[in-house]
Amino acid sequence: MGSVIPSEDELTAALIDLKTNNPQCGIAKIHALLLISFPTWLVSEKRTRKILQLHGLVLNASPPSSSTPQEQSEEVVIAADGSTSFIPYQYPSSRVIKNLDLQKWTLKVRVKYFDKKKGKGLVAMEKISKGEVIWKEDPFILAPEWEIYDLQHQSAACGFCSTPFATASPLITSCPGSSSSSAAPCPIKFCSRLCLARSKKHHTLLCPSQNPACVPLLKFARDTQWMALHALSQCTSRILLANQIDDSTLNSDWQVVKGLAELGMEERFQQSYEGHHGAEPDRVAWQKAHTLFVQAFSEPPNPADQKKLTKLLKKPLREDLKSDLFNYKSFLRGLGRMSLNLEAHGGLYVLHSHLNHSCSPNVSVRHLEQKTMLARITVIAKQDIQPGEELTVTYVNPSGSVTSRQIELESWAFGKCKCPRCVQELKELAEKRKADGEAEAAAGAALDDLERELKAGLGLA
Repeated sequence: MGSVIPSEDELTAALIDLKTNNPQCGIAKIHALLLISFPTWLVSEKRTRKILQLHGLVLNASPPSSSTPQEQSEEVVIAADGSTSFIPYQYPSSRVIKNLDLQKWTLKVRVKYFDKKKGKGLVAMEKISKGEVIWKEDPFILAPEWEIYDLQHQSAACGFCSTPFATASPLITSCPGSSSSSAAPCPIKFCSRLCLARSKKHHTLLCPSQNPACVPLLKFARDTQWMALHALSQCTSRILLANQIDDSTLNSDWQVVKGLAELGMEERFQQSYEGHHGAEPDRVAWQKAHTLFVQAFSEPPNPADQKKLTKLLKKPLREDLKSDLFNYKSFLRGLGRMSLNLEAHGGLYVLHSHLNHSCSPNVSVRHLEQKTMLARITVIAKQDIQPGEELTVTYVNPSGSVTSRQIELESWAFGKCKCPRCVQELKELAEKRKADGEAEAAAGAALDDLERELKAGLGLA
């Protein structure tokens, strides 16, 4: 009988079953047991290790004390030669936003901090019925999908709410920089004077006429289709402009940013598994992006551009905040925040960012508003939610297999999903694998008996 490469689900179920029955065995021994139990399977120890790590089926040391914002633990990895190494593992951090006024959105939920690993979340304050609108929310910043971004830069969609211009409305207003004598006039237009006024929270520093130093950064983000960099540019612009208004506005916006779930790009890269990131930007791209980022918002290389930026940012930034924005490690954490918290269509929402994951979520996030359907979200209950029950959304494709869903979550270090759906499906996989193994063993035994009978009948026994 030839060698067989088992599917991901088959291998996962078999390894879970072996680890359950042999809890003290490390990766190397579990791999050896796997090959003994399934002699026709062709499985590398690397693949065994990956799945065991993915599902938390390795020996764990006690989490070390640390002053870093991430929750840390150490994972014991046993190499093929028997040597042992400890790999630091970090989960995304999460902080409660101080003085968050939930009444702006809803009275139906409250913020709850669960623990360092899970962080914060939202729980129901009252019974919420299936189909009920829980809240509506406008974005803190909007980094729209690239098709919409292109429409904005073609003067065909609102630069604030991102709504495409269906007709030539008299309400459409151009950015003041559109009539500039600058070498790079601004193409952005707004669907109304209200959107123009609201855009001043972030657009000024992203306007090619008012801040030409931003152009290389935005072009790099667009060329690489790097949504996190695009969003971080929008977010940084908002913080820097808030500093020009007053300390209260700055502190309020900065609390929102610091409260977002966070995991730096370097931490993610170090503990990620093969195949998770595909064509995502690497360290070389990070460094180039950081250089362009600093030049766009702090140190333009061109003296004329520096003069324009200084005119926009007359009030200096606090040194601690400057470090938190422009230090290289801080920049990588900022990219991580954006990737972790952006809604599917590119918006960053304050209350929405509190929602944790389940593969069977009880709320749905929709874009229903006719006027601002690409920006404003509506959060709707998918089922009845009882008081004290946590509100959840899905971070993954819910139609995927349990293995694909867990791998997708692991790519951002959320760890093994333990929602009821995953627990049940993993149990069913293990039971199926066990039943298939017993059936295969019985069939093999029957063939052996038949072979012996035939040999005996032919006088060959």
